[in-house]
Amino acid sequence: MRDILRYENKRVIVTGCSSGMGRAVAKLLLELGAQVQGLDYQASDLDLVSFHRADLRDPASLERVAGTIDGRVDALFNCAGVGPTFSTIDKMKVNFIGTRYLTELVLPLMGEGGAIASIASTAAMGWNTRIPVHRRLLEIAGYDAAVRWVEENLETVGEGYGFSKEAIVVWTLANAQKLIKRGIRINCVLPGLTQTPMLTDQIAVKTSSEVLESVIQPIGRAARPEEQAFVIVMINSTAAGYLNGAAINVDGGRLALLAMREPTS
Repeated sequence: MRDILRYENKRVIVTGCSSGMGRAVAKLLLELGAQVQGLDYQASDLDLVSFHRADLRDPASLERVAGTIDGRVDALFNCAGVGPTFSTIDKMKVNFIGTRYLTELVLPLMGEGGAIASIASTAAMGWNTRIPVHRRLLEIAGYDAAVRWVEENLETVGEGYGFSKEAIVVWTLANAQKLIKRGIRINCVLPGLTQTPMLTDQIAVKTSSEVLESVIQPIGRAARPEEQAFVIVMINSTAAGYLNGAAINVDGGRLALLAMREPTS
């Protein structure tokens, strides 16, 4: 596996490294020999090369962290995210605006062969129906200006989670065309329900059966973080060198089921 994915001594950054899919990604990368720098607002129990406490809701903290990173960055894993118990604004800040801003700060450290992977969600499955509105958001440069746009368009943004994940997908596709000219690939994954702290949050605002019945089909269970981590690590690997601008469903076949469902009369 190490020979195929070729992460030995690669310098990588993982956001959200302290729990859930981000922790699983960081752990797998360590096992593959990568030099992992972790970012999170909670402490990490992994033996990382370095750990930086940062909050994607605070652009100043992201600037401070970016200023401490020396040398090249071979891969960036945008794994940090928040769910239903957070406010609309916080969901947008963490899941998209802060993720975009950190990526922009890291990009000058990346060169030919670099790769970026971000976690979206199957909650973003309608992204292609709202490309024009997401294009308007993408045109807003800067952290604070993007937050103001969200505040002025709350009716469009809604509860925030689905919209923020749609924004990740559209942003990924838009940047794939630009970054590949510098030899940098960017992709994202759309995980289905996964056994992470966010699942606990979802169950806290709905009943367990409502959550499970709405999203676990047809495989009959939630994913393990390690199952999601393998795909995320794979798409940033040298072995996936021709993969660019992809939004990959990792949902046990749920979206395939929905696409092929017979229409009701």
